[in-house]
Amino acid sequence: MNQLPAINAFGALAHDTRLSVFRLLVQRGPAGTPAMEIGRLLELKPSTVSGHLAVLKRAGLVTAQRNHREILYAPRFAAVNALVRFLLQDCCGGDAAACAGVDLSALQ
Repeated sequence: MNQLPAINAFGALAHDTRLSVFRLLVQRGPAGTPAMEIGRLLELKPSTVSGHLAVLKRAGLVTAQRNHREILYAPRFAAVNALVRFLLQDCCGGDAAACAGVDLSALQ
């Protein structure tokens, strides 16, 4: 991941409601959650949920898959991992001893 996609991802998450939506999706896992269910669980209007999901999808943080009459949204864990790798790729200038306490296992 380079800087522009990272900025887009952080921008998408830099909103209280979108962060709540994304955290809910992560909590619910890769099977996906219908938009109406997201709205119900977070007490949001359908149009509000739709707008926030569109921003998260454009940033590459969620997927949308049609299942009959509903659309299931799920987190893109690969995108989240790429974002974490982007943040930590140069941790402590490569000095592993200086990075004590930082879990770098996701970078492997």
